[in-house]
Amino acid sequence: MKKQLSLLESKIDIKFKNTDYLRNALVHRSYLNEHKNFTFDQNERLEFLGDAVLELVVTDYLYRNYSEAEGILTNWRSSLVNGERLASVSETLGVYDFMYLSKGESQDGNKKARQYILANVFEAIVGAIYLDQGYEPAAKFINENLIIHLAKIIEDKTYIDAKSMFQERAQEKAGLTPHYRVLDESGPDHNKKFVVGVYIEKELVAKGEGYSKQEAQTQAAAQAIEIKKW
Repeated sequence: MKKQLSLLESKIDIKFKNTDYLRNALVHRSYLNEHKNFTFDQNERLEFLGDAVLELVVTDYLYRNYSEAEGILTNWRSSLVNGERLASVSETLGVYDFMYLSKGESQDGNKKARQYILANVFEAIVGAIYLDQGYEPAAKFINENLIIHLAKIIEDKTYIDAKSMFQERAQEKAGLTPHYRVLDESGPDHNKKFVVGVYIEKELVAKGEGYSKQEAQTQAAAQAIEIKKW
């Protein structure tokens, strides 16, 4: 028997005016394959909305509270909203137990698949909160559950590893490994500046600049994550 939504509302500290939004956020597409006449649609439209709200809230917070360059803020944002972190927050909140999943999906022990579902449902819940109550409550939820991790990200410098993150997302979502190519070099040998492009097959996804190839690759990977919304 599905747990009462009031328990989840308590966990996320949000009392919905219309709980249909929250219920819809919890419907994975696999559930509809087994329940053709289920009242609610899958949560992917809410996920789409929530992704945009999440990006705006985090960007707004970073812009207002930090004076670092755009590239650094982009890396911080990418570290905050990456799938692994969103999944971890959903796991902490116990969201998985409230989800509508097919029997096969709910019993699947694949950690990656579960992580992907949990990351997506976090975005869907953000979308549901936004529709039900507006921007400020959605921002409060994001601040209390996600942005609180920013200080540790900065302290531990985990935001730097954008290359690994983009490679993981590309393999997960496209089944391909990205590669890098130097597009331009300028300046004297002791202070050379590189422009590097990151590609998925023949597609140039993004460019990055830096005073080493590694720095330029990292910047390109961070930009690629933003462009692909991964």
